[in-house]
Amino acid sequence: QLQLVESGGGLVQPGGSLRLSCEVIGFPLDDYAIGWFRQAPGREREGLTCISSFTDNTKYTDSVKARITVSRGDAENTVYLQMDNLEPEDTAVYYCAADTDRKLCYSDFYQPWAYNTWGQGTQVTVSS
Repeated sequence: QLQLVESGGGLVQPGGSLRLSCEVIGFPLDDYAIGWFRQAPGREREGLTCISSFTDNTKYTDSVKARITVSRGDAENTVYLQMDNLEPEDTAVYYCAADTDRKLCYSDFYQPWAYNTWGQGTQVTVSS
C-alpha cells in the first residue's frame, strides 16, 4: 500500500526558508506524479506544484513559482519542496499527494481531486 509521509514543517520568521520532504513508501517514486498542496484555516486546498518522472516534468502555480522549487531524491524515494522568502500568508498545512497518472503535471496538477493518495500534512507557520 502506498504511503506518503511529509516532514520538515515548523516555525520560521518572515523572509526565511524551509525544505519540506515527502517520502514515498511502498512503491518506486518513478511510478507516480507527486503534487504539493497547502491549506490555510478557512481556505480551500491550494495546488502549488507537481513533479513526475514522465519527461522529468515539473509545473508550478503562478502565485508561488518565484519562491518554491520542487525536486526529487530518487535514492531516498523522496520529493522535496524548497520554499524561500516565506511570508506570513504562507502559513498553512502542507500536503503531498500522489497519482499513477504520470502525465498529470501537464494538466490538472493543481486540482486536489486529481490525486488518489495523500499524506497527513506538515504545519508551516511564518511569524515573527
